[in-house]
Amino acid sequence: MRRRVSSGSPLEPEIGFSRAVRVGNVIAVAGTAPIAAAGGTHGVGDVYEQTRRCLEIIVAALEGAGAGPQHVIRTRVMLTDITRWREAARAHGEVFGAARPACTFVQVSGFIDPDWLVELEADAVVD
Repeated sequence: MRRRVSSGSPLEPEIGFSRAVRVGNVIAVAGTAPIAAAGGTHGVGDVYEQTRRCLEIIVAALEGAGAGPQHVIRTRVMLTDITRWREAARAHGEVFGAARPACTFVQVSGFIDPDWLVELEADAVVD
């Protein structure tokens, strides 16, 4: 059985994706951008704040799928400037410090919105 979780992003129907999908005990959370609750970009110019916002959206998606940060087994952090990885790492550690999932940091050339400095993905397994 497939369970889809939406974050309400206007891009979900346009692109044709779900914020998260749960199949059995496995949850995949899509690339998550720092979209502010009221729209637009949260924390323009601030990698830490943008990462924190991405993680808030991811945790809400996990909760919607019946999981939490402790269930995350892998994350991917994509940055437009890899030299700022420690800023993203600080926010990541605040959420996943206890779970310590496998994690990859990569640099990308850009995102849909040029104000986005970071996007994250997460995979989880519910025991």
